[in-house]
Amino acid sequence: MAATRIDCDIHPAVGGTRTTLLPYLSDHWKEQVVSRAIDGLDLNSYPPSMPLSGRADWRPADGRKPGSDLAMVQRGAFDQLGASHAICNVVYGAQAVFDPYMAADFCKAINDWIAAEWLARDTRLRASIVVPIQAPDLAVEEIERRAGDNRFVSVLVPSQNEMLLGRRHYWPIYQAAEKYRLPIAIHAGSAYRGAPSSIGWPSYRYEYYLAEAQAFQAQTLSLIYEGVFGKYPGLTVVLMESGVSWLPAFMWRANKTWRGVRVEVPWVEREPAAIIRDHFRVTMQPFDAPMDATGVADIIDQIGSDKMFLFASDYPHWQFDGDDPVPPHLPDSLVRRMCEDNPLQTFPRLKLNS
Repeated sequence: MAATRIDCDIHPAVGGTRTTLLPYLSDHWKEQVVSRAIDGLDLNSYPPSMPLSGRADWRPADGRKPGSDLAMVQRGAFDQLGASHAICNVVYGAQAVFDPYMAADFCKAINDWIAAEWLARDTRLRASIVVPIQAPDLAVEEIERRAGDNRFVSVLVPSQNEMLLGRRHYWPIYQAAEKYRLPIAIHAGSAYRGAPSSIGWPSYRYEYYLAEAQAFQAQTLSLIYEGVFGKYPGLTVVLMESGVSWLPAFMWRANKTWRGVRVEVPWVEREPAAIIRDHFRVTMQPFDAPMDATGVADIIDQIGSDKMFLFASDYPHWQFDGDDPVPPHLPDSLVRRMCEDNPLQTFPRLKLNS
């Protein structure tokens, strides 16, 4: 085990709007939460009772949501799974709210709650800034409000939004993120503005879960072809819970198509695969790769960059068996890189001694 093992994706859970966030909301939204009985903005992406949202030994005995108890998360992420530091990514319904002002106040409350009740109580923890992605101007305000606190190391957005993330509508967010050295962390999940697949709604949760990879592919292409990295060359994007094994075929096809129709996007001056290797990172849970060493080695070789991979347990989401979240058959040299060197390079505000 690496002495430094930075877990880039754990999930503190909001116990409930009234029980957890109420002290951190503005007076107006406090009154609205109480008078309208607003509570439980849990996303259908991670319903608390679903096994994927937390295995049995990661669930509080009193019936609270997995990930809602700090002491239990500390035991799970640090003692049981071996992290030395961890980045908190709060996946909650604030980013799916249609009212932009309500969304902004709830995002602010989440960030203030995680700072006061998690980061202040354990110096091993860092967090992503949760922003109202549906309102870029308000998202920028929240980034700037939290930018002075280096315990916040990235900006969290869901993989499925109102429109593709490369569109200029979102560029002010990337400008602020680049300015403050904050990677954009695109996490599996939806704002539920459209179907999770490109051709409609599925019948089963199983289909929705597998279709997540389509969303990550679409967002990756959009960010590249719209020219985001030409405009903001210092920007890094982290794909969280995207899976990994879809990347080789996707990169090959993106390159082939770009060579044939690059006249349409002359500002994309390099092969998409090269841009992906330079600007994208991917967390290693779920890994979704073959179980044999040869197959794993082939995927790593085909992706073509050992700096793209980031260690993550996804605690308390249940993506693996046992107590070792490092996927099997990875070479020791890659494990060392993805546990320490790659996270420190990806998240430049991540100072382990502060």
